[in-house]
Parts: sequence; structure tokens; C-alpha cells
Amino acid sequence: MRVHFIAIGGSAMHNLALALYAKGYQVTGSDDTIFDPSKTRLEKKGLLPEAFGWFPEKISNKLDAVILGMHAKADNPELLKAKELDLTIYSYPEFLYQQAQHKTRVVIGGSHGKTTITSMILHVMHYHDREVDYMVGAQLEGFETMVRLTEDADFMVLEGDEYLSSPIDRRPKFHLYKPNIALLSGIAWDHINVFPTYENYVEQFNIFVNEITNGGAIVYNREDPEVKKVVEGSTNPIKKYPYGTPSYQVENGTTLLQTPEGPMPVEIFGKHNLNNLEGARWICQLMGIDADDFYEAIASFSGASKRLEKLAESNNSVAYKDFAHSPSKVKATTRAVKNQYPDRHLLACLELHTYSSLNPVFLTEYKSALDAADTALVFYSPHAVEIKKLQPISEAQIAEAFQRDDLVIFTEPSKFKEYLFSQSMDHTSLLLMSSGNYGGLDFEEVKSLF
Repeated sequence: MRVHFIAIGGSAMHNLALALYAKGYQVTGSDDTIFDPSKTRLEKKGLLPEAFGWFPEKISNKLDAVILGMHAKADNPELLKAKELDLTIYSYPEFLYQQAQHKTRVVIGGSHGKTTITSMILHVMHYHDREVDYMVGAQLEGFETMVRLTEDADFMVLEGDEYLSSPIDRRPKFHLYKPNIALLSGIAWDHINVFPTYENYVEQFNIFVNEITNGGAIVYNREDPEVKKVVEGSTNPIKKYPYGTPSYQVENGTTLLQTPEGPMPVEIFGKHNLNNLEGARWICQLMGIDADDFYEAIASFSGASKRLEKLAESNNSVAYKDFAHSPSKVKATTRAVKNQYPDRHLLACLELHTYSSLNPVFLTEYKSALDAADTALVFYSPHAVEIKKLQPISEAQIAEAFQRDDLVIFTEPSKFKEYLFSQSMDHTSLLLMSSGNYGGLDFEEVKSLF
């Protein structure tokens, strides 16, 4: 097959391009800019476009399909040419479904935890040499790409993102996968730029549950009231398996998970991650992995990329970087680090970086999100607010939203860095939460503090 990618440089898109190339497809693509690691990885396989930009002449009747990335605009010249020629145009999730329609599709959905749970499942399958196709939202240790597509695998494990499918398909991605087996980890309002009300956001999860194939199954987090309501209220004729957080204890900075064979040390920590682990165990069981084999494999799981990733550690201090940005993730991650190291001072730094987090209405959702921290710091860039064409936000609004009198707020990258590097890290846990980089902070430099 000849396939052309419009916006090939994206994290998900370039991984799909690499997976199709490995499958023997003829792959071409375009983008207006491509950064590393996508650039180097595409270049290595000869898939990097010769020049950046959009070239309608690349689109012809010789193509079997065009895959359209979210980064492209609806008036993209290549897209317009593809429409004119009446070519088959897929969004990223549509194409994945097309590749997996004859497989057992396992879809992991939820506002939080889905990357970690998907990563846990894949780690267990890899450990036991079980061949599965997959799509996951982070680079995993031991896996060359974030997407794998084969002819032979019986299962395809998909991370079910609720964000939009493409510039011309406004359906959430996870509505298109039609799972045979699904998991729902949690529901907490996100993507306010697309789902302006909480009710509208929750409705997307109702649709997700109703799209599970007849006779299929859903594993769901019974500790999340909204998840419980959505799943137990669904009339879809499917099997429903609730799960909760397993018993565990923390001793001297090590988390011990209670198993039928007794306490077992695990590398991950935090109540939310142990809850994720239990969801993954249920899914693995439905995929044919028994409990003993699951525990044996999960003991060596150290986490998905950018999810509580350890940056540095000394005898009495540690630094973590985390992708957390939504209120529920920020709260869970901050609590997890404090519970893991209760005797250390927790310095938690949050960058408000996404559309939702920089929205004055949504800001109030962050109330108490940083309460577990001994020192709580928020960084945001007024320039980023300007670029995103959002209403200006004042420091007073942020202080009011978090409801913490001692909240430290920075808007200038240099002053944030100066403050961070002036702090003693003795008996301290440093937590850096952001989907950005605090205006240019070098995380390698942060390691020098430890």
C-alpha cells in the first residue's frame, strides 16, 4: 500500500509512519516543521520529507490512503488536493481501527492513568513474550516505537484518548475504536477548549461505553464516582468488572504491594499508580495472563516516560519530573510523592501550560491540588496566554484558585530558575510537573542540585 501522511512529524503520527514502513508499506509525508526525536527517527528510515512545507503535487491517484494529523489545518493544501481527487482520507484513529478490525481490540480510556495502564499491560505482555499490536502515548523502555501493527497478533491494545480525531473529524479518538474489551480509569474535566462544560465532557465517556461491542467487557475504577455512574448506568449488554486500589504499604521509601504470595516490592508508587496497576491486572487476566504471571512481570515495571520519572537522587533527596497538568493528576502526583517520602520537605512546582489550565474559569478546578506540598510553586507565562489568544490571567487569580496563602508564583523563567537553584535540596523531594519546560529550564542542569 502507498500511504501519505499530512503532518508526519507529530509524536503519534511519526510512530504510525514507522510502524507501517516496518510492515512493508510505501510511506511518504509532509509537515511544516519537525523536531527531534521524530526528525532523527524518520531520517534514519528515509522517511523525512526533503523540504518542510505542504506540497499538493505529492498527492496523486497513486496513493491508496492519506492519513491526516491533528496538527494540520482544515484548509491544508495537500488535504484539499486529496479531497479533490476523492482519495481515501483517514484520521489517525480511523486508520488504527481499520488495521485492527479483525483483532480483539483492548481500549484503555480515562481522563488520567491511561498511558500508565497501557504501558503496564504492554510491559507484562513483553515480559512473557506475548505478541500484541499496540498504540501507546509514551515511549516505553524495550519498545522501539509507540505503535506496532502486524498481520498475526490476536490483540491490539490502544490508548483511548478523548481528544478530537482530526481537523475534519471532531469526534473523540476513543469513539472510533469500538473495543471488545475496555477500561475506564477516571473522569475529571479536561480539554475545556473542546468540551466547554463538564456535562459535555462526561457525555463522551457515556458514548465510549456504549460503543463497546455486544458481549464485550469493561473493567472500571469503582473508586471514581463518575466512572461508576457512567458504567453502571449503561444499558449496553456487556460484562462489567469493577476494581479498586489494592492493599499496599510504604516502608523506608519502598512500596510493598500485597499479593497472594505476601508483600512484594514494586518500583512504582502512589495510590493512583497502585490503582492503575490493579486495572492493568484485570485487563491482563482477560487477555490470558494469570495473577502469578502478572505479579512476576509487574515487579520490574518502572513507569511510562514522563510519568513520575526520576531525574536525580542522593542519600536524602530526590527529584521527579511528571507530565501532570490537569487538577486531578496534579493532586494525585503531589500526594504520591509526599506519601512515599513523608519525612522530607516536598517542593512541588507546577507549570500552567495547557489551554485548560490557562483558562480563568477552569483555574478554580485547581483548589487544593497542591495541598500535599510543603512548598507549592506555580509558574506560567503571560506570553503563552497571549499566543493562545486567551483572556489574561493575574497572579491574584491564580492565588485565589489554589486557595493557598503561601503559594509562590513566577511568570519569568529566569526568576523561577534563580529561585529553584537557590533552594537547599537537603532532605527534600523536588517535583516538577509540566507538559512544557518552564520557559526553557534545562532538566539536565537540575540534576546538578542533587
